[in-house]
Amino acid sequence: MALEGLHHITAITADAPRNVDFYARTLGLRLVKKTVNFDQPDVYHLYYGDETGTPGSILTFFEFPHAAPGRHGDGMPYRVPWRVQGPDALEFWSRRLGDEGVAVSRTDAGLLFADPEGLEHQLVADDAPDAPLAALAPDIPPEHALLGFAGVRAYAADGGASSTPLLEALGFTASAGGHDTWQLAGDARRASWHYDAPPGRGRQGAGSIHHIAWSAADDAELSRFREIAAGAGARPTPIIDRQYFHSVYFREPSGVLFELASRDIGFDVDEPEQTLGEELKLPPQYEARREQLQRALTPIANPRATA
Repeated sequence: MALEGLHHITAITADAPRNVDFYARTLGLRLVKKTVNFDQPDVYHLYYGDETGTPGSILTFFEFPHAAPGRHGDGMPYRVPWRVQGPDALEFWSRRLGDEGVAVSRTDAGLLFADPEGLEHQLVADDAPDAPLAALAPDIPPEHALLGFAGVRAYAADGGASSTPLLEALGFTASAGGHDTWQLAGDARRASWHYDAPPGRGRQGAGSIHHIAWSAADDAELSRFREIAAGAGARPTPIIDRQYFHSVYFREPSGVLFELASRDIGFDVDEPEQTLGEELKLPPQYEARREQLQRALTPIANPRATA
């Protein structure tokens, strides 16, 4: 039994139309689900990923219109590294992002840029054996598509030292000589987890990451890892039904909100694969409020809509 790397990453946007344009058009991800925040149904929860929203490719956003910009700081994830196929893909993305007016910098670690609200991304030519998780955007050559997450970078004042017992209990492996770089690997997928020194105190807001979800198989694994997390000092929630997966939440000691999410349900549970993300999907408890919620939600245009 092992967690299979990342399941999804959830962040905050203040501007859903601009968010969809950047992630579904500029980056070529597929909008695989348009639903609402289950705890606050008058705001969107948008999911992007590969063609089916495979765990390991899923980036999601809560839209809180008019939210103030966030500030990355201590106890917060701040950068999302993605896998791409190689140097040619990095060159493609350098040109494409530059043509879109996105500031890009090249480093030995890959290509760095940020979305319109300041959420940092990194493209890395990664030779990991994980299966590629690519969306099929019509104007992005398949060999240059984003291939799923390589990991996440977070800020922690103690370099992650306080999180060591919990991470080790969950199956993370530390790099030699420190507490700052970790790997979480299952049979099929792996992801890195890295702590950096923070620039100061942070603030949740537009462009900040809300939580990080790691991939569990099903409720049986969620129950077992919930026990493991509690035994290592975390305070996990009960298993919560999120319709497309089941989840357990807790904070690791530096303050980052972790989620364990199951991969046994999927986004085609309430709409066909060929039209994922085109219609507003509501959990059953909010279906009676559909007209009211549709009036409250920001209109958005899906560049991959079939109609």
